[in-house]
Amino acid sequence: MAWMDGSVALRAALIMAASLAVVGVALAVALPHEFFEDYGWAAGPGAWAACALLTGTMLRLAPLPVLAGAAVAGLPGLAGVLLGAHWLGPPFGIVLFALWCGRLAAGSRPGTTAAAA
Repeated sequence: MAWMDGSVALRAALIMAASLAVVGVALAVALPHEFFEDYGWAAGPGAWAACALLTGTMLRLAPLPVLAGAAVAGLPGLAGVLLGAHWLGPPFGIVLFALWCGRLAAGSRPGTTAAAA
């Protein structure tokens, strides 16, 4: 039994990266730089969660486990912000989130359990 569905993980990474790019560009075009200085602490995690939910919906994964994985996978982004290198966190977060989604998909297959690893 596989502990992770590699196809779902790869699709999750691609969907998450593409949706984050679209949302990031849309926000950057629509809002002034000052918005991100004042409200980036809310806009970033909000966009991350929304993109995670979109990804989970497209992959037919349960929303609460997807949000839990997104929260954990978002921690590298927080570390990047605290280190002054915000750009460093999202790539690591996307990989972690994709692995989480692959694991969720493998655990939801008939005949498998989340504990089977």
